[in-house]
Amino acid sequence: MKDLGATKQILGMRIIRDKANGTLKLSQLEYVKKVLSRFNMNEAKPVSTPLGSPFKLSKEWSPKTEEERDHMSKVPYASAIGSLMYVMVCTRPDIAHAVGVVSRFMSRPGKQHWEGYVNADFVGDIDSRKSTTGFVFTLGGSTISWASNLQKIVTLSTTEVEYVAATETGKDMIWLHGLLDELAKKQEMRILHSDSHSAIFLAKNSVFHSKSKHIQTKYHFIRYLIEDKLVILEKIYGSKNPADMLTKGVTIEKLKLCTASIGLLA
Repeated sequence: MKDLGATKQILGMRIIRDKANGTLKLSQLEYVKKVLSRFNMNEAKPVSTPLGSPFKLSKEWSPKTEEERDHMSKVPYASAIGSLMYVMVCTRPDIAHAVGVVSRFMSRPGKQHWEGYVNADFVGDIDSRKSTTGFVFTLGGSTISWASNLQKIVTLSTTEVEYVAATETGKDMIWLHGLLDELAKKQEMRILHSDSHSAIFLAKNSVFHSKSKHIQTKYHFIRYLIEDKLVILEKIYGSKNPADMLTKGVTIEKLKLCTASIGLLA
């Protein structure tokens, strides 16, 4: 066995260490270049944001004729999404929402799915009328976990959307803290930020309420976390919330703010 020194690359990710400044960076630049070449996108015009906010995608655009099905059978839709998904999972949370949206049509992609983008927020999925939960966790100024997922239920208001998202995020937060405890990196403060005043009030008020009586019991888990002081739920202004890029299309200015606040470099 031969010691080759510190790892510099693994599974398409380049590891950049700077001991002088105490930093460690991950880059997939070469992998992304190969993906662009594979799908003949080397000369494609760059865009400033992953999603164009005016656009919507729908399953109604799935192939309906034999000719359309034959055409899409020759399009490497699933392969392209898979390649993007690997980048998203490893180093690029800023494309998580875009990848999540286009992957909803993997089984029956149409021409518009291949060419278009979508903007999703409250009832952003025009087929199911479901909303999106997006969260990002940072440690020492660096991102360690993120997700952008379509919620499993149809919500009736933005308050309910944020309330359900708080529970889903709280579960991941508890798991992460358990992992850090095992690594002897115990974190005393467990602060979860939400940009919804009404959702925060609902989570902190365990009294039976007409606005929450229809919500499934499991989504009240956030109340238990708060009551047992396992999570501290605090307000963050929407203009400063980095998770916005994980739930909808945002402007280039907002995208830059989101990526900078979680330590994601250009």
